[in-house]
Amino acid sequence: IQLPEGLQESQKLPEPIYTPSTKAEIGDHDENISYERSIEVLEKQFPGHGEDYATKLRDYTIALYKKCAAYALSRGIIIADTKFEFGLDENGNVVLGDEMLTPDSSRFWPLEGYEAGHGQPSFDKQFVRNWLKANPDSNYDLPQDVIDKTIAKYEEAYELLTGKKL
Repeated sequence: IQLPEGLQESQKLPEPIYTPSTKAEIGDHDENISYERSIEVLEKQFPGHGEDYATKLRDYTIALYKKCAAYALSRGIIIADTKFEFGLDENGNVVLGDEMLTPDSSRFWPLEGYEAGHGQPSFDKQFVRNWLKANPDSNYDLPQDVIDKTIAKYEEAYELLTGKKL
């Protein structure tokens, strides 16, 4: 994927980028693949339909992201990135599955105070990732204050997006 020259950290891209991936086994990381590779993977799984499914997945993903990102922005949240997982129903229709637009599957940044050029505060699991990176010997044992702050971030995202208190 060709990114614009001079792009700064956290800077908004001119258009959303579609980055398909293959689903990994439990415990492994999903593998990012090109759109062209996604056609090959889907063609192998669904002969004669690979390009059609790949195009639908790309188009649905970008349209869904744009609609949700516009809504979130109106509520004070930037959806920096997210993932959607799709499958097929018994009739071969593409369907959205799994979670979507949660702090576990997305990066949510507050609009207030947003400024490109550096990392952003977030309402998502990045807080936990940062703590674990800073504490590599923790054995994944999170202190209660990290758990409490993470819960508070998730609740704040929920309240901003829905306008409702938990």
